Amino acid sequence: MSPDAAESWPHPELIDSFHGRFDFEAPPSPPETPSDAEADALFRTVLGRFASGVTVITAQTAEGPVGMTCQSFSSVSLRPPLILFAPTRSSRAWARIRRAGHFSVNILAAGQEAVSNQFASRAADKYADISWTPSPHHGDPHLSGAVGYLDCAVHSVHEEGDHYLVVGRVLDLEEGAATEPLLFFRSSYRELG
Repeated sequence: MSPDAAESWPHPELIDSFHGRFDFEAPPSPPETPSDAEADALFRTVLGRFASGVTVITAQTAEGPVGMTCQSFSSVSLRPPLILFAPTRSSRAWARIRRAGHFSVNILAAGQEAVSNQFASRAADKYADISWTPSPHHGDPHLSGAVGYLDCAVHSVHEEGDHYLVVGRVLDLEEGAATEPLLFFRSSYRELG
């Protein structure tokens, strides 16, 4: 590009007259009302009728291994291979995983309710009495007995409401020895069958 190319560009006001101005920021949220609590309860009840698998997201960090239970998990893309999970914005575990830049998704198996509960707790040592092996890529924990594992790099992070939408690029994946998944439906753990 020649050094004086900018001099031949149309004035910004002329460009705006053709394209218009766009405000891409979300509008402010309306103030909360007493009926919001009822709406929140209905929202949880209806979404609770969607059966989901249960995952534990793990990472090896400079401070040691970290992990968190997450049922908000989904595949996104086959090419490139992308997945998504949604931690709360207040999650301390997610803050450490984000700094690491990589993680493993452990898809829990039927009978692993205690593992799910332990990683969902605020326990100081979530790995107490948990058997795991390091992943080949970054040493992220693979929890013993899971249905499958996906080793990922953080691809992108988006803030939405009170959660983050974390897109991970799958670097490697592996089937576990277990074949029956742990499910969550209407606020309870379930199994196929």
